[in-house]
Amino acid sequence: MRTIRLYPRPLVNFIVICVTLLANNMAVLGINHRPNIVLILTDDLDVSIGGMTPLSKTKKLIGEAGISFTNTFVASALCCPSRASILTGKYPHNHHVINNTLEGNCSSVAWQKSQEPNTFPVLLKQYMGYQTFFAGKYLNEYGSTEAGGVEHIPPGWDYWFALERNSKYYNYTLSVNGKAQKHGQNYSEDYLTDVLANRSLDFLQYKSNYRPFFMMISTPAPHAPWTAAPQYEGRFTDVKAPRDPNFNVHGKDKHWLIRQAKTPMTNSSVQFLDNAFRNRWRTLLSVDDLVEKVVKKLEVRGELEDTYIIFTSDNGYHTGQFSLPLDKRQLYEFDIRVPLLVRGPNISPNQTSQMLVTNVDLGPTIMDIAGFDVNKTQMDGVSFLPLMTGKSQNVTWRTDMLVEYEGEGLNISDPSCPLLGPGVWGCFPDCVCEDAINNTYACVRTLSSAANLQYCEFDDNEVFVEVYNLTADPFQLTNIAKSIDQEVLEKMNHRLMMLQSCSGPSCRTPGVYDSRYKFDPRLMFGSRGPRFSRLRQALK
Repeated sequence: MRTIRLYPRPLVNFIVICVTLLANNMAVLGINHRPNIVLILTDDLDVSIGGMTPLSKTKKLIGEAGISFTNTFVASALCCPSRASILTGKYPHNHHVINNTLEGNCSSVAWQKSQEPNTFPVLLKQYMGYQTFFAGKYLNEYGSTEAGGVEHIPPGWDYWFALERNSKYYNYTLSVNGKAQKHGQNYSEDYLTDVLANRSLDFLQYKSNYRPFFMMISTPAPHAPWTAAPQYEGRFTDVKAPRDPNFNVHGKDKHWLIRQAKTPMTNSSVQFLDNAFRNRWRTLLSVDDLVEKVVKKLEVRGELEDTYIIFTSDNGYHTGQFSLPLDKRQLYEFDIRVPLLVRGPNISPNQTSQMLVTNVDLGPTIMDIAGFDVNKTQMDGVSFLPLMTGKSQNVTWRTDMLVEYEGEGLNISDPSCPLLGPGVWGCFPDCVCEDAINNTYACVRTLSSAANLQYCEFDDNEVFVEVYNLTADPFQLTNIAKSIDQEVLEKMNHRLMMLQSCSGPSCRTPGVYDSRYKFDPRLMFGSRGPRFSRLRQALK
């Protein structure tokens, strides 16, 4: 008679659980085998004044291993609106974040209710089965008591290590999955760029191996206060901010905020900005180390070839251009142009693309990589995945994009600059201010085989207009608004009004220099006429 062997009930239950988990994981592998995605977002990293120079490892491990986009722009040259555009795939007029304050909707309760539930990490997690990880700076007012404090974890994130408020390197608080974790000024334990690197490596080590992952690592560098790691404090001692043709030059034909800058700058201002320039580069060396650690970890784990790695910035920066000492927020190339490097599956190495890309495209591209139909979203951007994987011949690409910014200023006079009265912000001791309430503008940035132009209008009493031909004038020294061909001016004005009122698919319609676009002046001189009449008077 055959003996029947009985196993203890706990052992049977354990075997059943293991078999079930294995079956579920095999199902996940079969259904949800999607690429992993890593987004590394720096803070205030320019590309026009040499910001990528210190990042030799990043350029080699991402740029040379994949594709570098040389014409990438942000929808707004300021941290919070730009980051909101990345997360939502929308222009500022659609996500309604206008500056870095709670009043400007930066991480406000209104933002949390209206926009956060529809960010691309939510879609990745909810519909595509991704495990999601965030580490670093989120939005400038994140963690504010009025907006839920560090206990608030935005939807869409499985692992949350977010910096309270703005960029710091020491003496900060992190929200660790909704609980406050305070850090001091011990380099080995607290230097934020390294802390983010270590948290990222931990995630890669201990995450599930049966689900694809999305990581967003948002470094403080090279944002102020520009605190370098101890081992890098002595680097770049002979480096100065680049003396390009627009350095320490008076912007005599520009908006009043640019015209108020004093030329030549004082020696103390030049020394200050040169020192800041060096310190910015020094902080980037730790970012370079972070990139190397993440890439090597993925390689060791055998996941590198199945992972897209995207490297970019929230906005550019200036150091002395048009005699403005230090900041962003302006409409010029140095503030709106950012780096964009990508490596990943089906991306051939050592590629360069000159196609016009914007940060509202990051969300759609990441969703496209994950296999989600971007047309099912209300995102304003388009996926640039075809440009990376050799399928650009099947795509008619855009020729223009929108830049918009609403100026920030105080209702009281700045003690550093009482002569300019209320409404200014970021004033230096020599009474040069970096922003103002009526530094509110919208631009069309156009790039095609036929044109390389920028057209901007200010929302002020002047209806001030700036137009630049970037082919003939790459440093934007000469405003040609009063000399450019009238038909071109009318087309650009019309296109600006269309983009400022666009939403979702309508933001992707053909542009002025797209062969599919047909300009009809009757559209302008009908319902849109009064604004252009006012503009025409201003240009006389």
